[in-house]
Amino acid sequence: MTRTPEYLNEGDKIGIISPAGIVKEADIEPAIRILMDWGLKVDKGKYLYEQHNFFAGTDSQRLEDFQNMLDNPELRAIFCSRGGYGIIKLIDKLNFTNFLKSPKWIVGYSDITILHLYLNLYLKCESIHALMPKKFLQAANDGLSLSMLHKALFGSGLKYTVGKNKLNKAGKVAAMLTGGNLSLIYSLQGTPFEINTRNKILFIEDTGEPVYHIDRMMMNLKISGKLKSLKGLIVGGMTNIRHTTPDYGKTAYEVIADIISGYDYPVTYGMKAGHNLPNLPLYMGRHTRMEVTAEKTIIEFKE
Repeated sequence: MTRTPEYLNEGDKIGIISPAGIVKEADIEPAIRILMDWGLKVDKGKYLYEQHNFFAGTDSQRLEDFQNMLDNPELRAIFCSRGGYGIIKLIDKLNFTNFLKSPKWIVGYSDITILHLYLNLYLKCESIHALMPKKFLQAANDGLSLSMLHKALFGSGLKYTVGKNKLNKAGKVAAMLTGGNLSLIYSLQGTPFEINTRNKILFIEDTGEPVYHIDRMMMNLKISGKLKSLKGLIVGGMTNIRHTTPDYGKTAYEVIADIISGYDYPVTYGMKAGHNLPNLPLYMGRHTRMEVTAEKTIIEFKE
């Protein structure tokens, strides 16, 4: 049984922190205005706009901000301002004792995958894979990313229809959703935080990788048994794929399809989630219904 944090209401307070990459005030203030327009109060981390070399502050500063937000009983959600790199340097130092007394939504994607896996698989708590404040302004005109995030946070329900793809594999399944950024899932193999895919629906997405690296990461998951034990697979955006010379000869989707060809669970390609826009929110750690037919895929999150 997983914990579902309370949905938000107007007047609730949320927090924004930078646990990984650097953000500027100009990147985040438009997002704060949007969140305030939703009727939310916004608590900014002490080191939200800090910079220390590659990171948004030192490890200790980022850890302090995150721990303060986890421990704050007034907050109903914590938004990570952006991804990048940095959560792996904090995850084994964070204390979730107070968080579990009053769980709150943790929102983000990319590097935030580490948090989703830890929350969903080890703390049995749901979280939201979704747009982060740094991209709010950019996403304001896509008509879906922000409106669906509002629905996810305020508990209006999420159900998606994904268009057909020639690589899809038909089937119907219901299971817990796990996953996130493929590179992050791959990087955690062999650690105490590695993904548990048994009897789960796996979601993957990535950006900026050459096709051969997608192949290498998927082969790692296959050889380690992570793909064999799935109930279903949802493949999101594989964006900004880097060209190599000579050309690899396959697309990222085709590589994935080849590697899982021996398995009989349903698979869908093209879910609008990941580094692309629109970036639709997903309830990670929640029981999810997935039905793939020749014409479309239905993905529905159950309460």
